[in-house]
Amino acid sequence: MDTTVAGQPVGTQDVGELYRRSVQWWGEKLAAYEDGQWDDPTPCSQWSVRDLINHVVGEDRWTSPLMRGQTIKDVGDRLDGDLLGDDPKKAGADAAAEALGTVAETLPSHGTVHLSYGDDSMDEYIRQLTADHLVHGWDLAVATGSDRHLDPELVAAVSAWFDHAEDAYRSGGMITARLPMTGDPQADLLARFGRDASWGPNHTALAGFNLAFGRGDLYAIMAHMTQDCVFESTGPAPDGVRHEGWEAVQEAWRELFSHTTNPRFVLEEAFVAGERATQRWRYEWVGDDGTPGHVRGVDVLRFSDGKVAEKLSYVKG
Repeated sequence: MDTTVAGQPVGTQDVGELYRRSVQWWGEKLAAYEDGQWDDPTPCSQWSVRDLINHVVGEDRWTSPLMRGQTIKDVGDRLDGDLLGDDPKKAGADAAAEALGTVAETLPSHGTVHLSYGDDSMDEYIRQLTADHLVHGWDLAVATGSDRHLDPELVAAVSAWFDHAEDAYRSGGMITARLPMTGDPQADLLARFGRDASWGPNHTALAGFNLAFGRGDLYAIMAHMTQDCVFESTGPAPDGVRHEGWEAVQEAWRELFSHTTNPRFVLEEAFVAGERATQRWRYEWVGDDGTPGHVRGVDVLRFSDGKVAEKLSYVKG
């Protein structure tokens, strides 16, 4: 395995320069998105394009106070909620510029930052941010149809850093299960972060369906299904009920949402292969009487023309 990046041993490169290049990459993807893509799905299963952008803008806005020695308590809730306003591109560019300036000024001290999990070095924190900007830039590129090719030197540097961080990220619930490795550096880094480098129309269809389901948005759910779609429900036992055709499936979803509020669909793992997919999930809700509930299950899916054509559902219990 090559242990150098740009002629330097992996792990000894200029951390600030790697960070700057990752933020630049993110900024290019941000500049390329179009306003009509706000609600489009992303490889982050619970985030739309706007959610994803807001998350990274939040990271950039947190960078200055943390690098200047403030604690999570000092910042409080002032960076909660929507940070994009009416001009997300400007909000993103301004946040990135502020973060870059602060890091350039403070990182040479190699001091300490006070993070949610405890104190850590500035260098480690900036490596984390480098990884996040690189991977989330790929997420945004995929979601918006932009160029998704990653800088090989950044891939190598982040991969080397992630060797010691991957287990902590996964055990902390920050990333999903690792996907199969292929030997391609970019694909393998993405696989370690739970991303499929071959993301295509069927991945988008599934992500859009899941995102709409988590909102309980019946119109958006059906927009991701074919006219001749099929849905097999999980009950009653032992075989459930088979609903065939767009109208029948829509009525099944309408019935489900009429008895529940605050739906939340949590994707635990998914595999897409050609026109087929399987996914493991947890669905949460609040019933008519205010009692919360949840169920965990698996879907076996089939796609046609970039939409969900068949959803066969199975649950635990």
